[in-house]
This record gives sequence, C-alpha cells and structure tokens, in this order.
Amino acid sequence: MKHTARLIICLLLCTLVIAALPVSGEEEIYHDVIRLHIIAASDSERDQSLKLLVRDAVLERYGSALTSCPTRDAARTALEPLLPEVETLARETLIQAGCDAPVTVTLGEETYPTRDYETFSLPAGKYLSLRILIGDAAGHNWWCVLYPPLCLDTALEESSQLTDAEYGLLRGNNQGKYSVKFKVLELLEELFSQ
Repeated sequence: MKHTARLIICLLLCTLVIAALPVSGEEEIYHDVIRLHIIAASDSERDQSLKLLVRDAVLERYGSALTSCPTRDAARTALEPLLPEVETLARETLIQAGCDAPVTVTLGEETYPTRDYETFSLPAGKYLSLRILIGDAAGHNWWCVLYPPLCLDTALEESSQLTDAEYGLLRGNNQGKYSVKFKVLELLEELFSQ
C-alpha cells in the first residue's frame, strides 16, 4: 500500500512539473510583446467609460506608432520617450470628459493571467507593459497587445514581429503542446482492459 501511495504521489508531482513547463513558443512571446494595460479609478459606470475613452485616445494616436519596429526592444526604445505624451493625452482626454483624476503612465514588467481575445489567446506570464493608471486605479482594467499592434485588429494578422510558434500559441492551434503520458498508467489500463 505504501508503494502505491508513493507511486501516486510521484505521478502527481510529475504531472504538476510538466504542466508548469512552458508550451512551445510561450517562453519567447514574453520577450516579443508589449502589452497595454489601463486601470480605471473605480468600478463605477462613469469611471469604466472614462477608462475606455482613454483607451480609444491612446490607441488612435499611438496604436500603430510601433508598427515599423522590427523587435520589442526597438519598440520599447521608441515608446520610452513617448511616455510623457501618453500621460498628457490621457489627462486631456479625462479633462475633456469632465474628470480631473490624476494619471500615471509607466513602462515596466507586469504579470498577467491567461487572456482570451476574440481570435487569439495570450498565456499567463510576465510581460513588458505600458500601464496607464487613472485616479486610485481601483477599478477593473482593460488590456491588449500594443506591440505588435494587435489592439487595433482582432483578426490577428501575421507579421514579421512574431515567430510561427508564437502565432501558433496565440491562435491556440496546439502546435508544440506537450502530451503527458505515463507508461505505468498505460500498462495498468492495458492490464485492466483485458
């Protein structure tokens, strides 16, 4: 009985370790993408609509500004001097809507959960993120991919900024996913099916 319990515990531990391993292309995508993250002041209907106004203004002005950048590092370099302008645009957008909430804009690493969009999905992990905090930033957030510019087009078109493995990962076509099998379990299944 002790051996069976040890075997089951070992199998469970192996399963957990394998489940934690990155899927093919996943480890690279964290280094090839810049996310846009906007957090509303609160969950009130007004603050949530203000968040969307800021989103629209930022994407209209800067959504395609990084398209010509060949790498995430080049996009980061292009984006860094724009941070004060992004903050000013967000403040002006709020003021035009009758809100004087403060705005903070940062560019740094941020951890995200898995996020499913209409036509693609991004795995959970740590990404470079352009973050816009409105007021107390205590409300629901909105995020997308600023580089490559996937915020503007939900149809996920291929471009030179992501590899085939990364596009496969985003599309969820299971290319490169691990298939976990245990020989012991296969043998036991074979034994009991006879």
